Amino acid sequence: QVQLVESGGGSVQAGGSLRLSCAASGRPFSRHALGWFRQAPGKEREFVARSWSGGYIDYADSVKGRFTISRDNAKNTVYLQMNSLKPEDTAVYYCAAASGSNWYNGVAYWGQGTQVTVSS
Repeated sequence: QVQLVESGGGSVQAGGSLRLSCAASGRPFSRHALGWFRQAPGKEREFVARSWSGGYIDYADSVKGRFTISRDNAKNTVYLQMNSLKPEDTAVYYCAAASGSNWYNGVAYWGQGTQVTVSS
C-alpha cells in the first residue's frame, strides 16, 4: 500500500507559477512510477505528467514546456513545477502511483487532490 499526500495548490494569476508536492509513504518509494493527473469541473480526470522506470518522463501536450515533474527518492516526494499558468490549467491536481515501475497497468494509488485556480 502507498499513501500519497499532495500540497502546494492555491490561487495564482495567469502567467504565474506554482509547485505541487506529493509526499509518499508505505511501500518503497523508488520502486513506483509516479505521476500527476488533474480534473477540471465537468471534465474527466486527465493525465498531466508521468515518470517511468529508467527516468523516462512524458507530458500531456497541453503542458509541455510549461510543467516539469521531478522526484526526490531520498525525501519520498514527487513534485510538479508549473510555470506560465493559464486559466485552463484550473483543476484539482492528483498525485498518482503505479503498482510498479511503469504505467502499463494504470494507476494503483491516488492522493486526495489539491486545488489549483488560475485567474485571468
